[in-house]
Amino acid sequence: MDDLDVLARQQLDEARASAHGRSARLFLRDGPLRQTVIALVAGAELDEHNAPPAASLQVLHGRVRLTGAGGGLELTTGQVADPRERHGLLAVEDSAVLLTAVTEIAAGARPTASAGTMRD
Repeated sequence: MDDLDVLARQQLDEARASAHGRSARLFLRDGPLRQTVIALVAGAELDEHNAPPAASLQVLHGRVRLTGAGGGLELTTGQVADPRERHGLLAVEDSAVLLTAVTEIAAGARPTASAGTMRD
């Protein structure tokens, strides 16, 4: 069993030591399901990219901004978003996030957002 707090701290340490200011660890892979802890130091970013068919992004530590066509959505520790459009990710402060992604789903079976879900 993985401890998200420990993984977040480890990835933040690795991001701080990295020339690019970021680090990631895929810790769960089960069929199309992927879970990855991504850490970024303040000011570091992930370039704009397409969203997977289904995903959620939970901030484990810090503050990040989802960037893209819809403007910026800022998230802090404990908040969750479901990025559905092309987007990037900017660390407003040293941050660690949990990306849960489903890499493939049956045609027409796109899950709907639940009440209270934040969108970019």
